[in-house]
Amino acid sequence: MTLETGARRRVSSGLPPTAYVTLWFPKPSETFIYREAQIMREMGMPLTVYALYGRLGCHLTHEMGRDEIPVERLGCRWGLRGGRDVAYWFRKRPAVLKKLFASLLFRRWRCLEQTGENYWACYCGCHLARRFEETGVRHIHACWANGPATAAWVASALTGIPFSFTGRAGDIYPPDGALEEKIAHSAFTRVDAAFNIEYLRGFAKGQEDKITLVRNCLSWERFDDAPVPMRPPYRIMALCRFVRTKGLDVLLRTCRELADEGLDFRLTLAGCGPQMLPLKALTARLGLRDQVDFPGFIPHNKVPELLRQADVFVTPSRVRANGDRDGLPTVIMEALLHRVPVVATNVGGIREVVRNGETGLLIPERDVPAMKQAIKDILANREKSLAMAERGRELILDYYDSEKNARRMIDLITAHSA
Repeated sequence: MTLETGARRRVSSGLPPTAYVTLWFPKPSETFIYREAQIMREMGMPLTVYALYGRLGCHLTHEMGRDEIPVERLGCRWGLRGGRDVAYWFRKRPAVLKKLFASLLFRRWRCLEQTGENYWACYCGCHLARRFEETGVRHIHACWANGPATAAWVASALTGIPFSFTGRAGDIYPPDGALEEKIAHSAFTRVDAAFNIEYLRGFAKGQEDKITLVRNCLSWERFDDAPVPMRPPYRIMALCRFVRTKGLDVLLRTCRELADEGLDFRLTLAGCGPQMLPLKALTARLGLRDQVDFPGFIPHNKVPELLRQADVFVTPSRVRANGDRDGLPTVIMEALLHRVPVVATNVGGIREVVRNGETGLLIPERDVPAMKQAIKDILANREKSLAMAERGRELILDYYDSEKNARRMIDLITAHSA
């Protein structure tokens, strides 16, 4: 199936030069950011990406490697030169810079990693402030609420250029030490899933109207129906970063119970991350080595091929004790676009697209019996399951209309530019 959009309609001329600030760009797991920047530029937005870290050289698709979006990267090689920019602002805006440094450097961040990221972002913000003045940037948007938003806030405070940021998932759960101030100083704060609206309004203190929903842009313009044969051995699939919030250990324990009941299946756990070795060890302890495949990282352009092998797609996300959680995993949308039935846990914004019994099956987190029953229910009724997946696809195409969402971002930025 092809999503027929025709040529991108360019919005009116005179759009404000805009800076997108993120940690890495492009990043294989952040196709939604790449796609948004790409479409906005196609629509006439003079947008440049500023990455606080260096270049990622692996797992990039051919499209991401073309460098069609202008990017300026900082990283370690730039670090020693950045002192000149700090000195520049100490001469030009000493009171502002001292207040920023006192506020940002001497506060309690949520962990050591976040402390280092925000210190680096504060340092980078001084350089970005000079670059934004030199290049005539009129709005700064940070793609994440943690380090990127810190850098954007510093650059905005030094230059007077308005800034905004997006709050998504692990960048706001648990909140970093400056989330309240970032919202207070931002021109607007964007969320990409509705469930975050009320959460962030709790930090807005009289500025609740700043919290604005703009969903992401789709990564695909063409998607074919997966065959979904639902014949033994049934193909159960998960695709994600291997981190604790993904709950893959729960899926493995569920599969142990399915095997004990005699279900003939193969489980594919696609992806990579710090939990790879613990998950492989758990697979061995559960006696599932012969039924579980670990194909490793899957490039974005290979995801459709992988999804065509699935009978059911499972997203077993969970909330960690510190509050860290998923937002709304993009891969759920990708599965539904390819008409793959979905079982997912009721975490974060997942319920916005997986509506129980309508577009998929939604279950409590960490609930092995519920997950087992949901997978069995999907596999037992192919026609009903495909009908849910097709309704899910219709919902995704409505929510994630790329042109509509990109235009909404352009309108917001234009309304809040210098």
